[in-house]
Amino acid sequence: QVQLVESGGGLVQPGGSLRLSCAASRSIFSFNGMGWYRQAPGKQRDLVTTITGGDTTNYADSVKGRFTIARDNAKNTVYLQMNSLKPEDTAVYYCNAWDSFERSFWGQGTQVTVSS
Repeated sequence: QVQLVESGGGLVQPGGSLRLSCAASRSIFSFNGMGWYRQAPGKQRDLVTTITGGDTTNYADSVKGRFTIARDNAKNTVYLQMNSLKPEDTAVYYCNAWDSFERSFWGQGTQVTVSS
């Protein structure tokens, strides 16, 4: 059973920064890729960013130039650095991982609120 545990969410003012962490219970080398999704109240869960085992990254247009995904293989952790945060970034952020058997794993989510 794979566990993904997110941390780092919280309340931040517009223009501020946060760094989310996603710690995996096993080596992240075992995944084909990992990523972050977010879900605002009353909306669907949307892709924010992904990173593959080969370090290829992909970003939603709404976060390009502001968010950065990175992985620390030694710590089995993926990070999401979020800068220049906007109120519309407010959501629950979920960590995701997928493997070569097309299995998808999810964390429990961490709340990010951008408000003055």
